[in-house]
Amino acid sequence: MEARELTRGAGILLSITSLSSPYGIGTLGEAAYKFVDLLVNLRQRYWQVLPLGPTSFGDSPYQSFSAFAGNPYLIDLDILTGEGLLKKEEINSFNWENKRTDVDYATLYENRFQVLQMAYARFKLKEKKEEYISFEKDNEFWLEEYSFFMALKTFSGNKEWMQWDEKLRNRDDRTLAEYREKLSDEIDFWKFCQFKFFEQWNNLKKFANAKGIQMIGDIPLYAAQDSADVWADRKQFLLNEDGIPTVVAGCPPDAYSDDGQRWGNPIYDWEFMEADNFSWWKERMRASAAMYDVIRIDHFIGVVRYYSIPASEVTAKGGKWNKGPGKKLTDAIESVIGNSKIIAEDLGAVVPGVRKLMAKTGWPGMKVLLFAFDGNTANENLPHNYQTTNCVVYAGTHDNDTVVGYFRDKTEYELAYLYEYMNISSKDELPDAFIRLAYSSIADVVILQMQDLLKLGNEARMNLPSTVGKNWRWRLGEDTLSEERRAWIRTMATIYRR
Repeated sequence: MEARELTRGAGILLSITSLSSPYGIGTLGEAAYKFVDLLVNLRQRYWQVLPLGPTSFGDSPYQSFSAFAGNPYLIDLDILTGEGLLKKEEINSFNWENKRTDVDYATLYENRFQVLQMAYARFKLKEKKEEYISFEKDNEFWLEEYSFFMALKTFSGNKEWMQWDEKLRNRDDRTLAEYREKLSDEIDFWKFCQFKFFEQWNNLKKFANAKGIQMIGDIPLYAAQDSADVWADRKQFLLNEDGIPTVVAGCPPDAYSDDGQRWGNPIYDWEFMEADNFSWWKERMRASAAMYDVIRIDHFIGVVRYYSIPASEVTAKGGKWNKGPGKKLTDAIESVIGNSKIIAEDLGAVVPGVRKLMAKTGWPGMKVLLFAFDGNTANENLPHNYQTTNCVVYAGTHDNDTVVGYFRDKTEYELAYLYEYMNISSKDELPDAFIRLAYSSIADVVILQMQDLLKLGNEARMNLPSTVGKNWRWRLGEDTLSEERRAWIRTMATIYRR
């Protein structure tokens, strides 16, 4: 159990997409390497990123076309130029609508793949290197089917696979063989994108690790319905004969939502998975462990018990709780992740079974300081109530407002307990007070959003759950930490042994 505890330290939560770059979205290029140097300068130990999978409708990294693939948007074009696969004038011939504080996904969708096709056209003229051949072999579990899926999606006008021609949708063997041959070049293009993504990611991770920075990845519990995973391996999910979910994932009504949340992801056929010795999950976690030093499993409570909603229901009200795979799954995960470690996102309706399972695994859970000040002095998110050092404390996560935004409209009466607890007297003091509170806690690890270090308001919020259209867009832009601010953060890290 002890081996799974995290090294005491602090880190920053920043999506790769939020980095600066000339081409509309953050990438695995120069700005990422500079951010690693900033982490070192601030005496940090961790960089937590959001899921890195290829995004679909809504641009959410938690709804991906694959549980294994990387997002081609994050491939750095300047690195490809340095490799002779692109020319600067080719890149600049496109209008990137480079909004420094906002990702323009529509423009990316129109342009990015055209540029990557140019790079692929040069790449395929070269003899395949040993690294590429090894990459294909090492990732054969998912790479071929994902690349075929994306080629078919492009061929089908980017429709969801449930709307494809019936024989493609239902994987008729003869039809699939015909299209594998017909779309072979397009399939190879998507393989090329994955090769370059992972090449660039692995180089960045190697650079970070060499400087003492560990990478924390984030994986959604569920796969997306419109994904290669569901299309290619339906037996892992609870679907009808047409591949449509019979039940979908979500969470029940609560104080924040009268209707609950209907996420729409298909639910795993846990009985089949157990009989199959959790082979799909083992492959997924083995791949995640190769990518990250620490893996944060989103919605971990769904491993113990999960909420299923009849697919015909438009809200989450008609759902019910079911028993999850529990320790059988966590044992399977432990068997394949090697030296990588786990953070269990145990937020939400935590039942005793979750606590028991986490005690058995030794995996750290999460505390969120934004949830601590409801006037209840026994609130488990308040640092004086932490029962163990084996936890990770956040000011807020990607789903929360920033510290400044969260408390902006609170009255002085509502903030009275918070002021007393933190020994402050005004909202202006809140961002620094939260940082100090987190750093001074007994929690082994502190993770703060970059937005909170910059003292930004709700204009910098990353995601507002249950909404579509304005999420996942925030970028650093010209926002930088002054030397005075850096010195203060370094001091906090030193005082509290981070």
